[in-house]
Amino acid sequence: MASFPPSVNEKLIARSRPIGELLAPTSPFDKKCGRENWTVAFAPDGSYFAWSQGHRIVKLVPWTQCFNNFLLHGTKNVPNSVNSRLSRQNSDSGQKNKPCEHIIDCGDIVWSLAFGSSVPEKQSRCVNIEWHRFKFGQDQLLLATGLNNGRIKIWDAYTGKLLLNLMDHTEVVRDLTFAPDGSLILVSASRDKTLRVWDLKDDGNMMKVLRGHQNWVYGCAFSPDSSILCSVGASKAVFLWDMDKYTMIRKLEGHHNDVVACEFSPDGALLATASYDTRVYVWDPHIGVILMEFGHLFPAPTPIFAGGANDRWVRSVSFSHDGLHIASLADDKMVRFWSIEEDYPVQVAPLSNGLCCAFSTDGSVLAAGTHDGSVYFWATPKHVSSLQHLCRMAIRRVMPTSQVRNLPVPSKVVEFLSYQI
Repeated sequence: MASFPPSVNEKLIARSRPIGELLAPTSPFDKKCGRENWTVAFAPDGSYFAWSQGHRIVKLVPWTQCFNNFLLHGTKNVPNSVNSRLSRQNSDSGQKNKPCEHIIDCGDIVWSLAFGSSVPEKQSRCVNIEWHRFKFGQDQLLLATGLNNGRIKIWDAYTGKLLLNLMDHTEVVRDLTFAPDGSLILVSASRDKTLRVWDLKDDGNMMKVLRGHQNWVYGCAFSPDSSILCSVGASKAVFLWDMDKYTMIRKLEGHHNDVVACEFSPDGALLATASYDTRVYVWDPHIGVILMEFGHLFPAPTPIFAGGANDRWVRSVSFSHDGLHIASLADDKMVRFWSIEEDYPVQVAPLSNGLCCAFSTDGSVLAAGTHDGSVYFWATPKHVSSLQHLCRMAIRRVMPTSQVRNLPVPSKVVEFLSYQI
């Protein structure tokens, strides 16, 4: 079995340039289980990078300082005390929201992370509220951590202080996502087969339980306009939810194994899902069709083989800031960078025991976490977006596929706007 189709010359695929790594501290008494880095996250404003080091610990580092350290020292390891001197300077300077390093003990194994920031004019969805324990201002940056025991802890990213402890799930909180609109609506996905919607502007009130998954829920992601939520899980499940009415819009059918990760494109016109069936599918979420398939095993496995242990489980997928590139991470010890305009990777990088990946806020760097609690970073493919693509993204941010199809323009333009060519 091969990693690339016979038509692709593997030697011509560019190798991604490693720019740095953050290694978790090791101990002679470390257990093999519990060290996993299940999740990495970049703050929406690019101020922080966070990752789970395993054994209950989350590390928060100022991303700009961390990145500059990489550039300064090449690809050498940045030690665990990265930026500690600068952090002390920041703390002493009296600047309220100057990013500084934090080590957070969450009290249990951390499975998920998400950053959230507030927009004051986005009011709580709950009415008749006269008093709040917390008032989140525009300069607030929150970090949500989903734990093994079903709890979700909310931290102030700038101080490292615990703000809220959300208790309602009965199993592992496998994924977390904040609504991008600044409303501080948080959605959690759990092994208890449910998704839960929390309003942090209402002191973490649990607003709604989304039921429909018959098995574990692995991941969830908001569309850029916060109107749609995608959730993925065991038994091939890909569900889309209307987040105004909290109802299911549709199920997307096509995968042959557990679906473990999902993410929308920046314009909301595309949805990428990663599955243990060795594939990443790119969907049109508005009409529920598969537009692209990125395979990780060739020849492509039959449904029976894809539905089991096939050594090519895709663990994670991430959409780049430019809307043209997707990163995937699979069990074949490889990270792949795909262009939505090609059916083979444009860049690859070696990575053993990878579990998760995420693009930086500006899309210039990909971070990937591994079983031993460490993080590795690569420079992403450099590409200047065409004017046509930029116009397409601008249109698709405000126009679903049904409206695009009714535009009085040539059919080729409609196909381009629908990502069909």
